[in-house]
Amino acid sequence: VELKHGRVSMFATMGYIAPEYTRLPGFLSPSYGVKFTDVPNGLGALAKVPALGWLQIVTFVGLLELTINNKNVNGEPGNYGAGPLGLRSV
Repeated sequence: VELKHGRVSMFATMGYIAPEYTRLPGFLSPSYGVKFTDVPNGLGALAKVPALGWLQIVTFVGLLELTINNKNVNGEPGNYGAGPLGLRSV
């Protein structure tokens, strides 16, 4: 659990820093007319993403947790057998 929390915090830090320097082109939600450039940095972004977008994100992460990230290799926590750069190694 500690390794997972550490990884989540590293991704959250990068997700907070990256939008300061770069934005994706195009639409975040074409049906609502929300562009990536319309989304503010930081916690203000939470209110800009439509509810169905949050549902998609939570569903996707939940499926990853239930299917891919639920196994240990060699009894080592955090070892999913992917190795460096996602190459399979045990």
